[in-house]
Amino acid sequence: MSTHASDPLAALGSLPGVADAVDSVRKAVDRVYGHRVMRRRSNEISSEAALRGARGSAALSGADWALEEVRRRTDFSADAEARTVGAALRLGAEAGQLLSIWRQSPMRVLARLHLVAAGDPGESVGRPRLDGETVDEPLIEALVPTPSEVAGRLDGLAELIVAGGEAPALVTAAVVHGELLALRPFTSYNGLVARAAERIALVGSGLDPKAICPAEVGHAEQGRAAYLAAFEGYLSGTPEGVGAWIAHCGRSVELGVRESTAVCEALQRGAA
Repeated sequence: MSTHASDPLAALGSLPGVADAVDSVRKAVDRVYGHRVMRRRSNEISSEAALRGARGSAALSGADWALEEVRRRTDFSADAEARTVGAALRLGAEAGQLLSIWRQSPMRVLARLHLVAAGDPGESVGRPRLDGETVDEPLIEALVPTPSEVAGRLDGLAELIVAGGEAPALVTAAVVHGELLALRPFTSYNGLVARAAERIALVGSGLDPKAICPAEVGHAEQGRAAYLAAFEGYLSGTPEGVGAWIAHCGRSVELGVRESTAVCEALQRGAA
C-alpha cells in the first residue's frame, strides 16, 4: 500500500469500486442489525458468527472442515489441520477481548493474536520474526519481506490505526488484512492472524459492534483462488488492484451478513 495523501486510508476511498463497496456493505450490515431476532438474541448470533468465521478462516489456511465437525470436536491437537482449526477458534474467542487495546496499541494486539493462535509460548511466538527465521504460510507464495521491512511497515500501519481518520471501516479493515498477509510478520499462522485483525478492525470501528458479520465466511465462500487473485491486486499497489482487494473484502463482509441473516431466520423459525 502506498499513497502520499495526508490521510492515506481515507484517500483509498476514491479508488475504483471502493465507494460502491463501502455503500453496499453499510446497507447490508444495517439490514441484519435491523432483524427482529437481533433485539432479543444477539449474543447467540455473535457466538454463531464467531464459530462460522473460525471455520471459514481455517478453510482458507488449508483445514476445510464441515461446520458440524468444527462444532463437535473437542480435541484440536491431533494433526496440522486440527491445530489450524483450534487456532482459528481460539482467535475468534479472543478477538472480542482485545477491542479496547486495538486503537491504542495495535502491535500488542497482533502479538497477542499470534500467541493465542500458536497456543504455546515458543521462542518465536508473539513477536515479529527475526533474520534467519522462516515463515510457515503455505497459502501465500509471494516474496517474504525482510524483518527490517516488516518492522517499518508494521510501524506505519500501527500509526495509521492509532491516528484514526476519516477512512470507512471497510477500507481500514481491508488494508489491515492485506498488509498482514503481505508482510507475514510472524513465523506461523499469519493468515489466521490477518483475518482476525480484519474482524477486530470491523468491530472496533463501530460498523459491526456486535461481531455478527463474519468476513471470514465470505472469504472462504468466494474460494481460495479468488482470495489469492484479489490479494495479488493488493500486492501490486496499483489503484485498480488495491481497489479490487477492498471490494473483495466488502463482498466477503456481505456474504458474512448473509450467513448471519440465515442464522437469524433459523432462530426465528425455532430451527437453529
